[in-house]
Amino acid sequence: MTLAEAFEAHRDRLRAVAYRMLGSHADAEDVVQEAWLRLSRQEAGAIDNLGGWLTTVVGRISLDVLRSGRRRPEVSYDDGPEYAVTPDGTPAPEELAAIGDSVGVALLTVLDTLRPDERLAFVLHDVFAVPFAEVGPILGKSADATKMLASRARRKVQGAQQSASPDRRQREVVQAFLAAAREGRFERLLEVLHPEVKLTAHTPDGTYVVIGATEVATRARLAAAAAHGHPTTHNGLPAILARTPEGTPQSLLTFRVMGDRITHITAVADPARLARMDLPDAG
Repeated sequence: MTLAEAFEAHRDRLRAVAYRMLGSHADAEDVVQEAWLRLSRQEAGAIDNLGGWLTTVVGRISLDVLRSGRRRPEVSYDDGPEYAVTPDGTPAPEELAAIGDSVGVALLTVLDTLRPDERLAFVLHDVFAVPFAEVGPILGKSADATKMLASRARRKVQGAQQSASPDRRQREVVQAFLAAAREGRFERLLEVLHPEVKLTAHTPDGTYVVIGATEVATRARLAAAAAHGHPTTHNGLPAILARTPEGTPQSLLTFRVMGDRITHITAVADPARLARMDLPDAG
């Protein structure tokens, strides 16, 4: 196997690690490309554990990006399905797909409140099961110190998630969105959407991102999903869940609300993803 082929076998895992660190597909791609450039300058025979070496490099580059503030906003583009990692470093698509669903927009938002070293320790250990003994050297800390960082981050994440249950005003804003979608009132949709609202949609054909109130409001599929759904909550966020007549989950919309406007919508219309998610029972 050539060096390039060996790297490609790890690419999806590395991209997933970088995305969980940075919250941006574009930044994640940049980090993975930089990891390849660094690998291409190495003597491959000197690397005993390629997966571990690459994870370390991606972790360090991501840490540098977080500390320097060089992250760039997400842009609209189509993306393929996300893949996962197992503790031994081998690609396992079915594993990461489940992880990807659990580490959604709510957790990514919480992760943004963590210090860079806390975020790295939490993501690599709690999300990707990298041992503290391997995470520590990336941070320049001992395994015990890294364990304390991850524990501190875990408490912050749990506290933020517990306090994230939607209040009455958030539910009212989402209800207004639901009513506007059902009634086909385009102008009302614009009123409840933030001018720079971001829609992240996961479909059977892949993932795409749309930014802007007008662009989001014109998505017919989004309006249809809202119109046929019912209010609920998911991961502490207000949501709209639609089911088929047989009761099978058909689509899930989750919302982040700031003030009187919706700032982020995550739409899941991929049956495979929905089947893996912990959704409310049909009422």
